[in-house]
Amino acid sequence: MKISRLHQLSAREAWQHEAQDFTPWLVENLDRIGEVIELHLEPEGREIAVGPFSADIVARDQRGRLVLIENQLEGTDHTHLGQIMTYLAGLEAEIVIWIATAFRDEHLSAINWLNEHTEENFAFFALQVGVVQIEDSTPAAVFDVLARPNTWDREVRRAIRQPTGEMAQYVKARKEFWDFYLSEYPEDAELGVQSNASSSQWIKTDRSNGFLVALYKSKNAVGVFLRGPRGETPAETQRRLAPKASEFAALAGSCRMLGVDTNHPQDSMSVDTMNPDNWREAVEWLHRRAHEYLTAVSEVFK
Repeated sequence: MKISRLHQLSAREAWQHEAQDFTPWLVENLDRIGEVIELHLEPEGREIAVGPFSADIVARDQRGRLVLIENQLEGTDHTHLGQIMTYLAGLEAEIVIWIATAFRDEHLSAINWLNEHTEENFAFFALQVGVVQIEDSTPAAVFDVLARPNTWDREVRRAIRQPTGEMAQYVKARKEFWDFYLSEYPEDAELGVQSNASSSQWIKTDRSNGFLVALYKSKNAVGVFLRGPRGETPAETQRRLAPKASEFAALAGSCRMLGVDTNHPQDSMSVDTMNPDNWREAVEWLHRRAHEYLTAVSEVFK
């Protein structure tokens, strides 16, 4: 058996430009980041305005918590640390993931300090990204977790070992919620709604010009939003929608975040989804709004 050498490449050989190459790649590969820190991440938006600054990536985890991802195609600096704190306050995020090619010791100390001195619902991660290659193979990204909450591994293991724990109950409730949805609207299975424990579902038709209508469930809300196909960034989706934004809004009804470089059009309803007594109201709203979005985008781009 031939054993090859693993070569370390410069991150710039894989992504030449941070905003144009690296950030879009991260958005499309949130599953890789999630695997490293054991979270399921769903994209919420890119370049979200917070005062005069713009947060690189905003996502949600399987519990509906807002996740801020700040990325640098270089070593960390004080400017980005300050921006992270600004975004944390402005977006009310609970999880922060700082990704860079190298971390200064003082910045790792700052992340560790935040994990030790903030409330338990906050979590801060430092992920160092590298690029490797075996001979002439396709380069591969490698993430190394340099800092995380002290109790994170223990909490994850406890959730796995104890199926009656809070996390296991939440995951179980998600699957039961979507099972209830399909019992009420079985026809939506043909559009893509599945019986699983995911926090979100996607539906589409051949007439929607590649747009997908996502349905999501968190602990305290259900919602819908419009997104593009896999491989298309939020900004690209918005640019395609922009010429028809007014027409879409008129047909879809209430929707927010129609800015070209902000988030996807979305709508949500506050409801305690952990209480099954509220599921009928929640799925009725979800089904109605999802199909209103789907009808609107299909009509606008027919």
